[in-house]
Amino acid sequence: MLAVIVALVLIAGSFVGGLALGKQNKSSANGQRGVTLAGADSDVTPSAACLPADSGRAGAGHFRFNTGACENGTTDVTAFTLPLHKGTHKGQTVWYVIMDVSDEATALRLGVNFAPKLANAKGTAGVQKVTVGADGTVDFPGTVDFKRTRVLTAGPNGFPPAPGAQPPSVGDSHYTPLIQLPNGTVENAPQVANDSGKAHKVLKLDTSGMKVLFRAQNGFYENKAVHYASFDSSDATVAAIEDVTYAPLLKTIPGPNDEDVKTSAREQLIAFINGPSGPFGQGVNYALQTGGANPSPKNLLHETPQLPHHDDVGSLDYTPMWDVHLAEWTQAAIDAGARVQMRDVNTVLDQKVKAQAPDPALVTGPGGKPYGAANVIVNCPLVSIDIP
Repeated sequence: MLAVIVALVLIAGSFVGGLALGKQNKSSANGQRGVTLAGADSDVTPSAACLPADSGRAGAGHFRFNTGACENGTTDVTAFTLPLHKGTHKGQTVWYVIMDVSDEATALRLGVNFAPKLANAKGTAGVQKVTVGADGTVDFPGTVDFKRTRVLTAGPNGFPPAPGAQPPSVGDSHYTPLIQLPNGTVENAPQVANDSGKAHKVLKLDTSGMKVLFRAQNGFYENKAVHYASFDSSDATVAAIEDVTYAPLLKTIPGPNDEDVKTSAREQLIAFINGPSGPFGQGVNYALQTGGANPSPKNLLHETPQLPHHDDVGSLDYTPMWDVHLAEWTQAAIDAGARVQMRDVNTVLDQKVKAQAPDPALVTGPGGKPYGAANVIVNCPLVSIDIP
């Protein structure tokens, strides 16, 4: 049973150990533009000055993949300001963001990530087909109930959490953040607000200025720090931990343990469940034990979008649909002092998961089981990277 519970758990966005979290969002009185929706308290809302994207040069520095976004820092990014879009669902207004697109020209025009693997999800229940009005307004078949109470209580050791976790928002039977336009283009367009309320990671919703301030998460790619947003998960418990929308239809996109650019819409993410603590802490357990407003487990991402003038950063394998792989340090590795903060997927796979004769593997799946996909998806589009 523990292994089953473990397989449902990823990262602890916005977790405060030992407490049941999440407050019920209030519905707006009239559903009109500019109404106040419940959300994060103003005293914890960071500023979000728009730093240069720096995508037009080579070398070291802080670079944004998503040039349409703004950030409130560089190495310590805690929030993004994202362009807001207005759509409809059964005549009601919904607010959404566009983070990734399967078509390169559209991605360039919008200043978002080019993710061609998203096209491989077409024809599955994980993509909702939308219509577009003459004025460009997108009408969604599915939407989100944001009027939920998030419940998350730490277990005796922080991880795994106690039973009964509940996500802060739930998609209906048609909702998925992936949408297919009439021309066949697939966009990652997660909904962040509607008449029922707004996503918990939304810090400020500006429907007049058409922008939204959204909490950031931090991780690693090939020994470089990356910054991303987290919107949805295919698993209810993971959605509760991530503080995001539960979108079960995402589980239908291809395919677990498959990263092939021709067949898959997923890419590998490694989340440690028993990583080190301290100043170089990492893992779900670390995030749970750390608590605070927005702890990060510092997950490892296998790819990023391509970055101009940096041939060694990113590839067309990138997709925001992360195929969660849970990793556990063996007791032998811990006893030998080998448990350290990891920053590269390939290093974990080549040097830790594979046995190094005569020694056994240092990293396995939960409970000593073979390392592999948990068949859980998290929608976490990349925004920026720090290149040393």
